Amino acid sequence: MHNLSNCTELRIFSLHANCFKGPVPASLGNLSIQLQSLLFGGNKLTGSFPSGIANLRNLNYLGLESNQFTGMVPEWLGSLQKLQRMHLNDNSFTGFIPTSLSNLSQLGYLYLGSNKFGGHIPPTLGNLQMLEALNVSNNNLHGRVPRAIFRIPAITEIDLSFNNLDGQLPSGIGNAKQLAYFKLSKNKLSGDIPNTLGNCESMENIELDSNIFSGSIPTSLSKIKGLQFLNLSNNRLTGSIPGSLGNLQFLEQLDLSFNHLEGEVPRNGIFKNATIVQIDGNQGLCGGTLGVNLVTCFIMPLKWSAKRKLAMVLNVVITVVIMVSIGVAIVVMLLRREKQNRNFITTPFGAKLPKISYNDLFKATEGFSSSNLIGKGGYSSVYKGRLFQDREVVVVKVFTLETRGAQKSFMTECALRNVRHRNLVSVLTACSSTDFRGNDFKALVYEFMPRGDLHKLLHASQNDESSSNLIYISLARRLSIVVDVSDAVAYQHHNHQGSIIHCDLKPSNILLDNVMVARVGDFGLARFKIDSAVSSPADSYSTSSVAVRGTIGYVAPECATGGQVSTASDVYSFGVIYPNNKGRNASFVVVVRP
Repeated sequence: MHNLSNCTELRIFSLHANCFKGPVPASLGNLSIQLQSLLFGGNKLTGSFPSGIANLRNLNYLGLESNQFTGMVPEWLGSLQKLQRMHLNDNSFTGFIPTSLSNLSQLGYLYLGSNKFGGHIPPTLGNLQMLEALNVSNNNLHGRVPRAIFRIPAITEIDLSFNNLDGQLPSGIGNAKQLAYFKLSKNKLSGDIPNTLGNCESMENIELDSNIFSGSIPTSLSKIKGLQFLNLSNNRLTGSIPGSLGNLQFLEQLDLSFNHLEGEVPRNGIFKNATIVQIDGNQGLCGGTLGVNLVTCFIMPLKWSAKRKLAMVLNVVITVVIMVSIGVAIVVMLLRREKQNRNFITTPFGAKLPKISYNDLFKATEGFSSSNLIGKGGYSSVYKGRLFQDREVVVVKVFTLETRGAQKSFMTECALRNVRHRNLVSVLTACSSTDFRGNDFKALVYEFMPRGDLHKLLHASQNDESSSNLIYISLARRLSIVVDVSDAVAYQHHNHQGSIIHCDLKPSNILLDNVMVARVGDFGLARFKIDSAVSSPADSYSTSSVAVRGTIGYVAPECATGGQVSTASDVYSFGVIYPNNKGRNASFVVVVRP
């Protein structure tokens, strides 16, 4: 490192994701004063906070995450006025969070999670008006949640979970209009959940579980139209479940278990699907859909005798005790299984894959090598890769975020990731992170379809055919492909909460698995229809475009002229695909690569 002092124009110095050990040399301070990015994350570096960093006055990105640093974070860190990103998470730093960090007026991302910090969260962090993400989770912090952090206009992510914070949640949380991810799990917070939480109209994820919150569930939560995940479990909430929560169209998971809720469980919206609503451990609940398995709600006649009333009460109590016992046993088993599989996802082909990061995908695709590039579209590039020790072959779709509409395409496919059918290509997991340069990175991981797409099958060049690798595609097989596609379209249109309109149905978006079963994929242009309204699941993330939605030759005429899309648009595209699939002569063959 001493020799690098001669590199007077050095701007970026990255040792990220290697196996470097030991303390950082003091000669780090001799690096070029022009240095802007110092990326040492993902190693095994030890010792105290590198003192040489104090000389790097133009530094805007400091990455020391995922190492083994110890000791206190120095106060002089607040003198690096140009810092925009600071990643110190996943180390063993101790002491207090330096109050001098509030001097970093340009700081946008502050990650201090998974250390051993103690004391309070400095209220002066509210002075960081450019701050977008604050993560101090998994430390030993105590005291109250500073109300000042909710006055930061740009804040989108706050994670204070797994600490010892206490007191009430400030009512000023409603000022955080851009807040999307709010996590306070595993603390000692008490009192009512502020009704002003419903004013956070950009919220997508709320996790307030495992605290001591009391009072009722705020009805104002139903105003957060884009809410996808709500966890209020393991608190002391009382009252009934607001039926208005069922009106949240994008809510994918609701956990209200182990509180003191009572009354009838709503039957509308998300409450129709018992698999994504957890209400176990609330002894006063009744009714709901059949899958909830609660006792039927009843109204006791006024003229019943005291003996009949007592008998009815005993029957209800005994039934509730039995159901609660069964529910507790199920929850215990699920918690044990969740503990074992917390860091894994299970693929449809049986393997377990850990949750992924940018570094995982970088390695899986050999640095997004052109040799692994299998396709490229307007919004994304598609790579083949092998993940982790099991080396499962997957498809990695990397979105080109500089392209207008790519962000919306990513959010659309994420919103539909829980849709499952044997003739739809499954999304295994998603990655929303930053790359080694600090740029936003978004990607989706899909099942790998070894037989390619229907377009290549229909138009395979005779020059590519090999006598040793030919499979003769019979009329029955071609009809089977047509049936598979029609099953997928029918499920999208009729067997889901609302109708999913694909908007880009064409042979290249119909993929074939190892046994030639057809799967429909690429939902980047999809629209979600509820009653007569048609919208994109990602409409709240970007503006619409007046360009033709779909592919010329397959798109319905009304879509090409700017008309309203409907399920009939997909039927039109399917009608174009069908004669294509019947095309070619009876001796149709396709080349199968080993």
